[in-house]
Amino acid sequence: MTGEKKHPESTVDAASPWVVDVARELLRRPGQMKPLRRDVAAPEGFGLEMIGVPVGEPIHLDLRLESVMEGVLASGTVQTDVVGECSRCLESFTDHVDVDLTELYAYPDSVTDDTADEDEVSRIVDERIDLEPAVRDAVLLELPVTPLCREDCPGVESSDPDAWAFVPAGEARERIDPRWAALQEKYGGAGRSTEN
Repeated sequence: MTGEKKHPESTVDAASPWVVDVARELLRRPGQMKPLRRDVAAPEGFGLEMIGVPVGEPIHLDLRLESVMEGVLASGTVQTDVVGECSRCLESFTDHVDVDLTELYAYPDSVTDDTADEDEVSRIVDERIDLEPAVRDAVLLELPVTPLCREDCPGVESSDPDAWAFVPAGEARERIDPRWAALQEKYGGAGRSTEN
C-alpha cells in the first residue's frame, strides 16, 4: 500500500461553475490569497423536505482562497434565497440565507491523508477545488427542519370555534386533548397537546 495514491478515483468537472483552478496562483505558495466572487445557479438537492433553494436560483459566493501549508483554505460567505412550506400553516414563503463558510482543501500528499478519513476533508484534485459539496453542506445546516413563515405563525385556522384554546397573539395555539379535559379544567393547562 505504501506509495499508492489514497484517492485515485477522485475527479472533478473542470467545466463546472463550482470548480476553481488553483494551480497558477495558489498551489504550494503559502501566504498567497485570491478573492472569489461569483453567482452560481443552484442544482437539485440544495434543500430539505420542506425548505430549500429552488433549482436555478443564484447562490452568491463571496470567498477568499488562501494558500496554506496543507492546501487551500476557502472562507467567506454564501448567500441565497430559499422557498419553504410553513410547518404550522402550510403556506409557502420565501426567506434569505446568509451563511459563513470555512473549508480546507488538502493536497493529495499532505499530512491529512494519514490523519483523516477520505470523507472528513475536502481535497485538491487535478489542481482544482470543487466548492459545491462544502457550500451545499453549509446551506443545508442553516435550514430549519421545521420551517416557519414567521415566528408567531398561529397555524392552520379551524372552522370549529372550540378546536383551539385561546392564547394571546404571538404564542402557539394549543388543542385540548379531550381525554384530559377534566384535568385541564382542574389544573388549568394539564393535558394540552401542542398543534404546530
